[in-house]
Amino acid sequence: MHMADALLAPAVAGTMYVASTGVAAYSIKKVKMENDPKKIPVMGVMGAFVFATQMLNFTIPGTGSSGHLCGGMMLSALLGPWAGFLTMIGVLLVQCLMFADGGLLALGANVWNMAFYGCFIGSLLIWKPIMKKGASKGKIVGASILGCVLTLQLGAFSVVLETLASGITELPFSVFVATMQPIHLAIGFVEGLITSAVLVFIHEARPEMLWGVGGNENFTSIDVADSKGKLTFKKTLGVLAIVAAIAAGIVSLFASAYPDGLEWSMEQVAGTSELEAAGGAYDVANNIQTATSLLPDYAFKGSDSVLGTTTSGLVGGLVVVLLCVGVSLAFKFFKNNKKEAEA
Repeated sequence: MHMADALLAPAVAGTMYVASTGVAAYSIKKVKMENDPKKIPVMGVMGAFVFATQMLNFTIPGTGSSGHLCGGMMLSALLGPWAGFLTMIGVLLVQCLMFADGGLLALGANVWNMAFYGCFIGSLLIWKPIMKKGASKGKIVGASILGCVLTLQLGAFSVVLETLASGITELPFSVFVATMQPIHLAIGFVEGLITSAVLVFIHEARPEMLWGVGGNENFTSIDVADSKGKLTFKKTLGVLAIVAAIAAGIVSLFASAYPDGLEWSMEQVAGTSELEAAGGAYDVANNIQTATSLLPDYAFKGSDSVLGTTTSGLVGGLVVVLLCVGVSLAFKFFKNNKKEAEA
């Protein structure tokens, strides 16, 4: 559901940048108030995991469309809404600049549509209330599916509203919304199944890693010696890192070739998934992306070699890890809650 620049008027794109930047600034403030340094490696590994799984488009039977994980719900179920949102920004930023996946002008909108709803609506209004009295496999599956379906519906509807506000006449509101919502309902359901599978594994391996369970919001607030998990914290992260590497480097080669939900909807309504836009703002954004995208469309420039996809997945995942961990250390995340640290 990565929007291209042509879908947004510069004024709308700017507004979405302001909105997303405001939430990011608030998230940084909240994260700095936490005392949970163990979340830093989780941000890196799970950021790479979400990056990898977003490369794995799955076919929606009978539609000629495909979908992929957004990941906001999964990240916030482990990291909380604030750290989850910042991790999603890292993923989307790397996708935008290194791989030209989603427009640079549209980055603020993509952050809002793909990260805000999953990380805040999904975690605070669905995940946390359901997990308040403890987690179980049934609760995890239910919360994951409900959260992913609802937040992806909100994200898809926001895309429609943003194109409406931008005056994209090729995508009339009533027809576009009637196309976007049903296809993303199916995509959200599949994302919910994938998310629940990952979170159930973590619940079995290291249950204290789940955010908001029983009111707990920090890994370090639980006596890990009493954990009933089957794996250590490091081994759990190791398994997730290995799965991410395999997904990005190998499984991505077998991703569905069908257009994703947004592209498919555009083709149904406008007859094409690529609209044209002209103007200074679009040219500047395009020039910057051309200069920074070392592996455009997750491939070597001018080559169809499968090595391009594998390299893109592995290198992209590594860059996400370095970015998330580096920013966390640079901004001194999870180190300012002195009272809790001394308790």
